[in-house]
Amino acid sequence: VQLQASGGGSVQAGGSLRLGCAASGSILSIHDMAWYRQVPGKQRDLVATISSGGSTYYADSVKGRFTISRDNTKKTVYLQMNSLKPEDTAVYYCNADVSTDYRLATYWGQGTQVTVSS
Repeated sequence: VQLQASGGGSVQAGGSLRLGCAASGSILSIHDMAWYRQVPGKQRDLVATISSGGSTYYADSVKGRFTISRDNTKKTVYLQMNSLKPEDTAVYYCNADVSTDYRLATYWGQGTQVTVSS
């Protein structure tokens, strides 16, 4: 199973970016999907999660600005980021709990850089 993230980049404060993360491989089903972010020297923090049924959770720091969604037919999770702030600058990682023929495991994408300038 692989998760391929895309959509990072540089934007000015107040701007928007949309991240995507597509899962591929021998997948039976995808359960919870999530986005995390990490800045150098700090721990990786949870940004948002979405269940297979569409229930969502957001960190307080992004509530009202970020929206997580998923397209189950495309095995893809998205993160729409609006009203971006310099403190949103980080490497963003996607994450998914995936069932295959052999096991249920958590997989990570490779990370995509988001840089917000003031």
